Amino acid sequence: MTDTIFERNDTLYSLDPEHSRVAKELGAQGVKYAMANWIDVLGRPKSKVVPMTHFADLVAGAERYTPRGFGGIGNMNPTEDEVVGVPDLSTLKILPWDRRYAWMIADMSYGGREPFALCPRNALRGQVEAAAAQGYSVHLGVEPEFYVFRPESLEGQRDRLVPVARSGSLKPSPAYDVEATLDASEFLDKLVGYLSELDFGVYAFGHEGGDGQYELSIGHAPVLEMADRMTLFRFAVKQIAKECGLLASFMPKPYASMWGSGAHLNMSLVDLETGRNAFRLGDTAGEWTQTTYQFIAGVLKHAPAFTALGNPTTNSYRRLTPRLADGQISWAPTRVSYGSNNRSCTVRLPQNRACIEYRAADSAANYYFASALMIAAGLEGIREGLDPGKPLEQASHNSDAPVLPRTLLEAVEAFQADPLVHKTFSPAFVSEYTEMKLKEWESDHLLVSDAERARYLLEL
Repeated sequence: MTDTIFERNDTLYSLDPEHSRVAKELGAQGVKYAMANWIDVLGRPKSKVVPMTHFADLVAGAERYTPRGFGGIGNMNPTEDEVVGVPDLSTLKILPWDRRYAWMIADMSYGGREPFALCPRNALRGQVEAAAAQGYSVHLGVEPEFYVFRPESLEGQRDRLVPVARSGSLKPSPAYDVEATLDASEFLDKLVGYLSELDFGVYAFGHEGGDGQYELSIGHAPVLEMADRMTLFRFAVKQIAKECGLLASFMPKPYASMWGSGAHLNMSLVDLETGRNAFRLGDTAGEWTQTTYQFIAGVLKHAPAFTALGNPTTNSYRRLTPRLADGQISWAPTRVSYGSNNRSCTVRLPQNRACIEYRAADSAANYYFASALMIAAGLEGIREGLDPGKPLEQASHNSDAPVLPRTLLEAVEAFQADPLVHKTFSPAFVSEYTEMKLKEWESDHLLVSDAERARYLLEL
């Protein structure tokens, strides 16, 4: 069979007969529509939706987009070229909560040829290739935390978000509380069931430290696959919450009194020559290779710049504090440090798995960009034989280790000044991301809050 040529908007496209066969197969399963999602800076999927009769057109790159400015990807420019989202068919999934739709992740490019400089997936793929050239494949596991609320309107007040599980009387926190978990059974049962259908490898879930805060444990995967998976995960959580009349949010710190939502990044390397985990020394858990420490040293060296990606909002820095509003220790890292099973450090060496756990990142992170820079930093550490020093055995808040950026402004300044950032990402991305985040910080900084007026209006 030969490809079919068709024309749309003065452009010729070649249709692969195999794609038409896939469309018929999906149609036989009840699928009516398909989407090829490209990912914006915020990690949100964006796509047109096409009927299955145009599935082959979609895969050929027939759908065009003007992405800049939507979701923060650069400044709007009405005269620049459109891009196409070319789907990766290996990511195709039928959405189990609405089987009319087929989901795919797309790469953004100009006409399917030149990669779009601001495409998160392209940025990560570049570092996957760099790792392979250095002899490694990269695996990632993520521990996503999020809040689930019951939107309720209180008389005489603005809308307020009420946690799905009201467990505030449990001190110091409701973490692991079974009753608080079962309070959200309808939502969690649907979510875990759908994710199981999607082969996400969910092996545990439960209540976290904040009221209505949950975490799911998901099996690790090659890093690009994991970033794709987390994009669908966040979309699924929000959609299924809506089904249950709830609202789910990955905002790092919804209220001052609540625990922050982290997204610990568990990264490991596999030696391509031997097929063995490059971080594990022998067969004993908790024994680490020199490669591990070199990788950690690289990650710590670039941690200030990484914070601009791992903690990408002004709200992120409400979480990166030594204590919560009520005085409890937050456990969120605030200093550039690593420790052997030390949960207060930026990087932890967990005892039960052969990976490094980056603990400072939060649930607002774009996993493509964050993973790309983390890989680049770790590989640099290996190439240069860097030494992270001795592990920290005390609470990192009480150490003299360098402080992580305390505001988005500090993080973006570190990001812009780090030479590795400019080697890892395109000049267009560094420029556009820096400008976007500086504007975000400035906008937030210009606000005067009720708390400030209560503190200073009569006092000064």
